Amino acid sequence: MLENIKVYVDLKEITIKKGISLLELSKMYDNMYLHKIIIAKVDGEYHELNDTINKTCHIEFFDLSDKFANRVYLNGLVYLTNYCFKELFGNKGYLNTKHSADKGLYMESTCHLTREMLQDLECKMNEIVKNNLKIHKVTILRDDAINYFKETGDVKKAGLLEYMTNTYVNLYRMGNSYNYMFSLMPSETSCLDEFKLTYLNEDGFILRYPTIYSEGEIPRYKHHAKLFEVFNDSKEICKLMNLETSVDLNNKIVEGKIGDLIKITESLYTNKLLNLAKEISNSKKVKIILISGPSSSGKTTTTKKLAMYLGSFGLKPKVISMDDFFVEREDTPKNEFGQYDFECLEAIDHELFNTTMDKLLKGEEVDLPMFNFITGKKEFKEKMKLNKEDILLIEGIHCLNPTILENIDNSKKLKIYLSALTEINIDEDNRISTTDNRLIRRMIRDYYTRGYDPSETLEVWDNVRLGEEKYIFPNQDEADITINTGFVYEFPVLKVYALPLLYTIKKDSPYYEDAKRLIRLLEIFLPVPSEHVPNDSILREFIGGSYFK
Repeated sequence: MLENIKVYVDLKEITIKKGISLLELSKMYDNMYLHKIIIAKVDGEYHELNDTINKTCHIEFFDLSDKFANRVYLNGLVYLTNYCFKELFGNKGYLNTKHSADKGLYMESTCHLTREMLQDLECKMNEIVKNNLKIHKVTILRDDAINYFKETGDVKKAGLLEYMTNTYVNLYRMGNSYNYMFSLMPSETSCLDEFKLTYLNEDGFILRYPTIYSEGEIPRYKHHAKLFEVFNDSKEICKLMNLETSVDLNNKIVEGKIGDLIKITESLYTNKLLNLAKEISNSKKVKIILISGPSSSGKTTTTKKLAMYLGSFGLKPKVISMDDFFVEREDTPKNEFGQYDFECLEAIDHELFNTTMDKLLKGEEVDLPMFNFITGKKEFKEKMKLNKEDILLIEGIHCLNPTILENIDNSKKLKIYLSALTEINIDEDNRISTTDNRLIRRMIRDYYTRGYDPSETLEVWDNVRLGEEKYIFPNQDEADITINTGFVYEFPVLKVYALPLLYTIKKDSPYYEDAKRLIRLLEIFLPVPSEHVPNDSILREFIGGSYFK
């Protein structure tokens, strides 16, 4: 007879049978959640629902409205999508999980994809959800897993495991198929019932699902053609260099070719900016360049580097930060938590900004503000006047907002959107989020240049992301030009700086799970010393030693 134990579910004490699974227990609480329960926390640590309870503990359940559970949900959806695709079309090709696309996930097919095939795939996925297939975690010897993937033709997966040192690895089984997934997983398919597939073209489709920003609904897909084009350009360059997964990058490091790869990558970015500067100088019309992008996308280095190249073509660039046009601190709007909302458009003295720019373009001299972040007030200590060869570069998160400088003729403005796009993934099934890339960049910079510890960076990150969702991403299509400021080689370099910082976050921290996830991600890559990174690289903005100080 099983022994009874007491546990606390959402702080309420209940008596259960020892050895009961979290999945079985979660069924008692399903009606208390808007969505199906995905995962649980046991004594503050996330657990899959297949895990059993054998001692007194505190348990919390989470549906896809939770940030961590939402990642698990998406990981389960990717597994389900790949499983069903192989069941239907396995003799024709396979799917590659590529990158985020307007709150969805772009998945690419190696075979010609039709709308009818996508409809069949969606029907098959719904059938598997309805039949509630179990997702089993299986722990096996790493060498046995490597042999399995080699025998099934999945050489990338085998290569990924070869770069690990664990004696054992966890695989997941659905039906008769095994896979390695870089995340905790749902325990059955019935919880994966909220998704839509949107046909994009013969190469791929968008997997849509409720995100933490969509209030429980599956968002409509809006195609961002310019950003997608940049993704495709980066992807084609990576293909030419045989760099599509972490395994390919590690192979370059082992072969001693990482120095050449860094030089090539940096040259491609430099040439893009140099050619852009040449086009601007030839146009003779553009007087204002507006530069925007999310946090840690390299706005500062890109702005200063572009200014330098413009100068080489005879122009005289002058750089202005929109942050200097903040309203006085007491006039700054507050969010629902009573905190100052520095991200919103109303935090900018819109009228002063537009008036100042208008006067500059008319050849008038203006008093330029500099915001004092200690006193919370603007100080007017500098004057500016634009001469014939002068050109303004303005950096700020609201630079792409259509209401900014709306009275100035479009021919005089050039809008640039920067995004640090991740060009490689872990393997065909497991992607690397561009958001994680930027978070790691910011964490390193915050620590070394601003004195913030990693927990402080993680503490504000959700608010930073919310501001991006509200004020930056909706305006990205306003850009005339989109530039990728992510580098294919950067994770091995960032690893050297970020890992020691992440290990300072202990188990009792509310950010421990975030730290643990990022550690696992960085440990996939072999380390690369920063001596190979040139001092004019965007990466230097975060790791230090930048020419543009």
